[in-house]
Amino acid sequence: MPAFDIDRYHAALRTKAFGRNLIFEPRVGSTMDAARAAAEGGAVEGTVALADEQTAGRGRLGRSWVAPPAVNLLPTLLLRPPAPVLRQIAMIAPLAVSSAIVESTGLQTDLKWPNDVQARGRKLAGILIETSITDAGAFVLVGAGINVNFDLRPYDEIRDIATSVAVELGHEVDREPLLAAYLAHFERMYEAARSGESVQPAWRARLITLGREVHASWPGGSADGLAEDVDESGALVIRTASGERVTVEAGDVTLRK
Repeated sequence: MPAFDIDRYHAALRTKAFGRNLIFEPRVGSTMDAARAAAEGGAVEGTVALADEQTAGRGRLGRSWVAPPAVNLLPTLLLRPPAPVLRQIAMIAPLAVSSAIVESTGLQTDLKWPNDVQARGRKLAGILIETSITDAGAFVLVGAGINVNFDLRPYDEIRDIATSVAVELGHEVDREPLLAAYLAHFERMYEAARSGESVQPAWRARLITLGREVHASWPGGSADGLAEDVDESGALVIRTASGERVTVEAGDVTLRK
């Protein structure tokens, strides 16, 4: 697969700030760690750390993130948001990924609570968000793992539950305009959130989780029932068989068939 073309990426970029400062390395342990180092060094909001290969990529809940070299997009975006916007970031990120994929490739996607992007019920992209408070102030790192030209057939552990844009379309796609589109959609929604708008209605409308029987788990607990709704902050509301309403702030959800 061809290496990421930085010149082509900058030619496609149409943001005011996001992604203008790009930290690119062919190979890193994790772009989250690269972005964290940049943030602690005073990097501006909108800085993006990117690599063609991660040797220690991580997903949600301590899982590893499988990604061969030069096939996927593994950006981490640095934000320095005001407190009222914090809860919206977990909604903005998957919406931005989904919108970028539709715009760049035409592939229709769905969202699974809390922030997975899916196609035909298989995971296409995931989001990892880490918040830090330092002497230099608070910052948020938004890591995205987007399966673009990933052939999953050799990977027994994930090939039945994951997919990629190329698998769904039947052909490879260019990564540079897809990343540029993701950052453009993210910046637009982020600025709207900073102005007081809520992305929750648009995010809620895309969730395939609602109306489904689910199993939810989180550190210290679990619940089974109907995914009834999400509140304004993005928490999932489950109604159990006994009629109890359980609010899940963060965790993992499995859709029942």
